[in-house]
Amino acid sequence: MTVKELRERLDLQILSESDPDRAVTGGYAGDLLSWVMGRAQSGDAWVTIMTNRNIIAVASLADTACIIVAEDSAVEPDVIALASEKEINLYRSPLNIFDLCCRVGSLFDL
Repeated sequence: MTVKELRERLDLQILSESDPDRAVTGGYAGDLLSWVMGRAQSGDAWVTIMTNRNIIAVASLADTACIIVAEDSAVEPDVIALASEKEINLYRSPLNIFDLCCRVGSLFDL
C-alpha cells in the first residue's frame, strides 16, 4: 500500500505530503522519541500525539513512510514547514491513538 492509499483509506488530513507513492510496509505507535528511533522500521506509518519539531528528525532517522498525528493534536506551522523541507509525509487524524492504530493494523495482513 502507498502513503496516498493509506491517507485515503483513513481520511487523513494532509499537513505535508512529499512522497505519496512511498510504500507503507507496517506501523508503529509511540511517543517516546528515543524509543521510536530505535524500534520503528523503515516504511512504517508512525502514529503519535507528539507534535514538536523533533518528530521530523526521528521520522527521518527511522525512515518511516509517514507520521500520523492522532487526536487532532495541534501541529505548529514551523513543524509543518520542516516536514515539507525534509520531505516527510505528515498527516493528522481526529481519531484517538488506539482507534487509529486499530484502523492502520486492519489494513495489513498481520
